[in-house]
Amino acid sequence: MSNAAFYLHPDGYNTATGELMGRHSAGESFLRGFIRNADVDHYHFYNVTNRPPEEMRAFVNGIEQIPKPQTWIARHARHALAEPGVLNMPIPEIGHEAWMRWPTGRTAYSICGITHTTATAAAMRAIGELITSPTEAWDAMICTSRAVRASVETELEAIRDYHTWQFGPRQHPEAQRATIPLGVNTSDFAADPGHRKAWREKLNIPDDAVVALYVGRFDPQSKMNPALMALALERACAKTGKTLYWVAAGWGADALIKGGFHDQIRALCPSVEYREVDGRPPETRFSIWSVADFFLSLSDNIQETFGLTPIEAMAAGLPCVVTDWDGYRDTVRHERDGFRIPTYAPRAGTGQDLSFAMANHWIDYRTYVAAAAQSTAIDLDAAATAIARLATHPELRRSMGATARAQAVAVFDWAQIIPQYQALWSELQARRLAAPPAAPIPPSLSENPWHMDPFRLFSGYPTEVLTPSTEIRWTPTLTVAAAEAVLATPLARIGRVNFPTAEETHQTLVTLSGRSPMTAGELASGFPPSRRPFVERGLLWLAKFGVIEIIGRKIELT
Repeated sequence: MSNAAFYLHPDGYNTATGELMGRHSAGESFLRGFIRNADVDHYHFYNVTNRPPEEMRAFVNGIEQIPKPQTWIARHARHALAEPGVLNMPIPEIGHEAWMRWPTGRTAYSICGITHTTATAAAMRAIGELITSPTEAWDAMICTSRAVRASVETELEAIRDYHTWQFGPRQHPEAQRATIPLGVNTSDFAADPGHRKAWREKLNIPDDAVVALYVGRFDPQSKMNPALMALALERACAKTGKTLYWVAAGWGADALIKGGFHDQIRALCPSVEYREVDGRPPETRFSIWSVADFFLSLSDNIQETFGLTPIEAMAAGLPCVVTDWDGYRDTVRHERDGFRIPTYAPRAGTGQDLSFAMANHWIDYRTYVAAAAQSTAIDLDAAATAIARLATHPELRRSMGATARAQAVAVFDWAQIIPQYQALWSELQARRLAAPPAAPIPPSLSENPWHMDPFRLFSGYPTEVLTPSTEIRWTPTLTVAAAEAVLATPLARIGRVNFPTAEETHQTLVTLSGRSPMTAGELASGFPPSRRPFVERGLLWLAKFGVIEIIGRKIELT
């Protein structure tokens, strides 16, 4: 099976953060699942942070112990990605990475990214770059659900139509799109009677009470509005005459929580016994599921793309009541693993004012998605009926929970999904290796146009540019030691990126102090070809601080 190098930045996999997001949980889960289940004999990690390898190794081992040999690829060593042949990224920015690959060669390696939230301006740009960047047919974007795949294709169609009208059709095949769901390590979520007892005692919940559980961020603007769950639970209490308990295990901004968020929820469901729990600690994230009898998540927000918590609930053996929305539609089977509640949204063409306002920065992203969500309705009576059925039929809860658990193990465990990744990587590898030899890239296209050589981009700024024929001469009042002292001052050390080494600088000073004037080309010829551009640039640094003089053309002052 094909292998890939992990684009390893802690932000893509780190759940030990106060701003815990779904992509963090998904990244951590995938990394753990890959180490446990991948059919490989070696792991490759692309250390994009350039932190010490031992630090990054400790980070990975903190998620899952690495049981096999590994190779750590330094940030600057993109050429080494050719050995695994695929770079797997936990983000959608494969177009940006395609530009970074450009100097290494179009066929050097394949790039595989993944969608998470696709409603942000940054995510939309990343999707659009599938068209406008040098991605290839041996690259791929993984869409985690059919719903997000449809939104990606809709955006690409619009961008493709514009570019075809403006510039003509794209000359190269586009990057692949593949629909592969997120997964879970189902064994991490197994129900535990001890956890159930401990949580119920801690939260003062009777043993025989029926408990609904929500797990996720508290954010009514860009996650979901909890009013839907509160209203549905209140109606279910009225239908059944039972007191239902609701555990909300989540986390949110301090201002939101201190602003009375939980009190606002309680006010909408006075018949419900509401309990809030900080859902971030690892010991809570994997044990809180045992407190519940069913899972409840009525998503209404376009920032959602897949929804990891329903399959975590299924792995815990909980039946689910979720909205028929985005990726939830691909995970919870209606009346088998639980219930999907119908959702309703405005027709296409009635929301251009919202996108226009966000594009003009009249509203921010959170207001944009909140406005869209406020125009999303659900069938509250269907939600209340589903909750009531589960609340009053223990055997239905048991049978649906068992079915959900079996589905999670058979379909959504990483043991089932990692092979889908490896199969995709194999296909990308085959496409890349079968590609005909690429035509030489014209010199005018050899650079990334979004990140050009500053001395090319701003060549119109100076009076003249230094060339190999430019004459330079030593400042006769200086000794080599005095020149080195000037160059060692703090102001002379600012911005020293890819400068001549101390040895190269000393050699340059000795050469120029003993023979002057000479041309920049003559001076640079005394160094290896790979170092000559840096030495040549260094001459201007010497001139900047008065160590040498440039014999340039004179200009007339007017």
